[in-house]
Amino acid sequence: MTADAISKAQPTSPDYDTENLEELKQGQVVDAFGNEDGAEVKYKTLAWWQCGMLMISESVSLGVLSLPAAVASLGIVPSMILIVGLGIIATYTGYVIAQFRLRYPHIQNLADAGEILLGRFGRELFGLGQILFSIFIMGSHILTFAVMMNTLTDHGTCSIVFSVIGMVICMVCSLPRTMKNITWISILSFLSIFAAVMVTMIGVGVQGHGQGPMVQLTVKTGLVPAFTAVTNIVFAYCAHIAFFGLISEMKEPREFPKALCMLQAFEIVLYCVAAMVIYHYVGADVASPALTSAGPILKKVAYGIAIPTIVGAGVVNGHIGLKYIYFRLFNKTGLMHRRDAMAVGSWIAIGVTCWIIALIIAESIPVFSDLLSLISSLFASWFSYGLGGVYWMHLNWGQMFSSPRKIALTILNAGIIVMGTTLCGLGLYVSGKAIHDDSGNAIWTCRNTA
Repeated sequence: MTADAISKAQPTSPDYDTENLEELKQGQVVDAFGNEDGAEVKYKTLAWWQCGMLMISESVSLGVLSLPAAVASLGIVPSMILIVGLGIIATYTGYVIAQFRLRYPHIQNLADAGEILLGRFGRELFGLGQILFSIFIMGSHILTFAVMMNTLTDHGTCSIVFSVIGMVICMVCSLPRTMKNITWISILSFLSIFAAVMVTMIGVGVQGHGQGPMVQLTVKTGLVPAFTAVTNIVFAYCAHIAFFGLISEMKEPREFPKALCMLQAFEIVLYCVAAMVIYHYVGADVASPALTSAGPILKKVAYGIAIPTIVGAGVVNGHIGLKYIYFRLFNKTGLMHRRDAMAVGSWIAIGVTCWIIALIIAESIPVFSDLLSLISSLFASWFSYGLGGVYWMHLNWGQMFSSPRKIALTILNAGIIVMGTTLCGLGLYVSGKAIHDDSGNAIWTCRNTA
C-alpha cells in the first residue's frame, strides 16, 4: 500500500491514533497482523470457503432454533417478510463492512473500526461492546448445553453441573489461537446443526400436528411477545461482529464477498424452510429451542446430533472476543506470533476468565428466548444493522448527494441506522420486561431446564 493510497483513506476524526497512521504511511503496518514471514504462528491463512464455513457455524447454530417460536408469535406472513427482509439487509451491511475493511486494512476488530469513527472513545466503546457480545453469546451456548444434557439424561443431575461441564468443554476447544485451526470445528458444527434441524423437521412431520391452534397467517399479540420474536429473528443474523476478524485472517481479503454470499444464501433458505416446516406441524405450541418439539425420543436424537454445534459455535463466537483481548494486549509485543509459555499461558488465562463470566450470565438469565432477545437488542441491532449504515456514511462523507444513486443509498443507509436504533431501544424494553415477567424461572438452580 502506497503512502498516497493511505492518505486518501485517512479518516476524518481528529482523535485518530496518529502513531498508527504514520506506521501505515511508512508501509510498516499494512494489515492487522503485519508481515508474518518467519513467524511461528501465522494468522493470515483462511481461504474464502473456510471463512464462509466459520461464519455459517457462528451464525446458524442457535439462531435457527428460536425461529419456529418466532413464527408462532407473529404468524406466517410477517415472519417470512422479516426473515427474508432482514437477511437481505444483513447481506448488504456485511458487504459495507467488507468495503470499510478494504479502505482501512489495519482493522482487525470492532474496536479498530470504532477508533476510525469516534477516535479513542470509539475504540474503547466498540471494544467493550465486542467483548460483552462475545461473552453473552458464549453464555447462551452454555445455557443450551445444560438444556441439551437435561434432555439427554432426563435431568440426571443438577443443571448447574451440566453448565459447568459445558463451560469446561468449550474452554478446552477454544485453545487454538488461529481461525484456521478452528475451521474444522466449524465444519463439524455446520454439519451438526443441519442434521439436527433435518431430524427435527422429520420428527415433527411424522408425529403430526400439535395440540395447539393450527398455523395462522397473522397473529394478534402484544408488544412484548411480538418484538421478542423480532429480536430473535435479528439474532439469527448476528454474525457480523466476526467479519473484521475473519477478513483480517484471510489470505485474500478481497474474496470476502464470496464467503458472505455463501453464508447469507444458506441461512436465509434454511431459516425459511426450518421455521415454516416446524411451525406447520407443531403449531402455536412450538418450543424454543425448537429441537425440544421433536417428541420424547427424537428430541434426544436431535440434541445428540446438535452437540458439536452447541459446543463448536460457542467456541467460534468466543474465539472472536478472546482474540480481540489478546490482540489488544499483545499486538505490539511480538508475543502473538510465538509459542512459548508466556504466549500460550496468556491466551489460556484470557479464555478461562471469559468462559467463567459466560457461565455466570447463563445461570443468571436461564430463559433461552429472553437471553437471545437481550443479546439482539444490545448488540446485534447495531453490529449487524445500524453500524453498517454508519460505515457507509463515513466512507461516502461529502459525496452523499452527488448523484441520484448516492442519494438513494444515503436514504437507504439512514433508514438502516434508524432501524438499528429502534431495534436497540424498543428491544431493550421488551427483553427487560420479558426477563422480569419470567422471573419465576429461578436463577442458579438445579431444576430441570429442558
